[in-house]
Amino acid sequence: MQLKSSAFRLPFAPLLLIAPFFLWGTAMVAMKGVIPHTTPLFMAGVRLLPAGVLILIAAGLMGRPQPKGWLAWLWIALFALVDGTLFQGFLAEGLVRTSAGLGSVMIDSQPLAVALLSLWLFQERIGFWGWLGLGLGVSGISLIGLPDEWIFQALGSGVDISIGNWQQLFASGEWLMLLAALSMAVGTVLIRFVCRYADPVVATGWHMIIGGLPLWGMSSVVESQQWQNLVASDWLALGYATIFGSAIAYGLFFYFASSGNLTSLSSLTFLTPVFALLFGNLFLAEVLSPLQWIGVCLTLISIYLINQRDNLAANQKVTVAEASNTNQQPILDASTAKKVNPVTLAVRESEPEILP
Repeated sequence: MQLKSSAFRLPFAPLLLIAPFFLWGTAMVAMKGVIPHTTPLFMAGVRLLPAGVLILIAAGLMGRPQPKGWLAWLWIALFALVDGTLFQGFLAEGLVRTSAGLGSVMIDSQPLAVALLSLWLFQERIGFWGWLGLGLGVSGISLIGLPDEWIFQALGSGVDISIGNWQQLFASGEWLMLLAALSMAVGTVLIRFVCRYADPVVATGWHMIIGGLPLWGMSSVVESQQWQNLVASDWLALGYATIFGSAIAYGLFFYFASSGNLTSLSSLTFLTPVFALLFGNLFLAEVLSPLQWIGVCLTLISIYLINQRDNLAANQKVTVAEASNTNQQPILDASTAKKVNPVTLAVRESEPEILP
């Protein structure tokens, strides 16, 4: 990580660097444990609205400016729709149909979409390592999201793909998680435009509030018994997901992002599903199939390769340059010796012929 020296003077700086990804991963487990007693859209709104208020309070204490002008509010509203309403809505609905660990892996596959969007919109270079990561990511997501019988049939095991499989596929939580990941990827791209007109931390707080209101509106229309069955432990879990998994996690992320290299910070994203899988297995006894575990590993490797593609390419260039310098030195010495020796011999042989 390339951070300012002031960031390293903070106590427990390495732990604070990992904290956002730990909090995001464990928040997935906390939300999964609450789902049997509440409804997904209500839970998504609870995670957004109070966290947005907390972020705005913190931003006010830090003296950050509020948005000014209709362009700033327009971009914040679009950011709220995509990264707030759609992302959290798909996330909560998908979490009902999938496990916390698996859902976190799907969500944190969004760098795959970010890389393609950045190539299209900003002409950012992907390179060899980036394309390799994209290929591994597609393979990993396929192993995670497609039914096991489809994969066995493709490998020649003789399992038939029926219409029921298609219905099962499009009703599965994995595909809702992919839509959530795509929404998050578009939101990541949108933040570049939002920051042209508004402070990023203040915009984050407002987008949580504006994005959470439609979720509660839809919940009041299509859902019922949102909070009647919640017990004390459920409210504690929701409080953890809201305060730690949203407000504090995003606050720390933007603090370090403003103090150093965002690409280096983003490379830690692959830790989020690791924490979610670990605590999902520990507290919720979630078990993945062997094919899904292979898909998880491929997805994590792909996320790492995409986030670190520039560093890997730079290291490869340095290694090739060092190897070429080492190999060229003996060749130059040998060629020099060959050029000097024939000239010296030619002069010595011609002297006896000229003197007489």
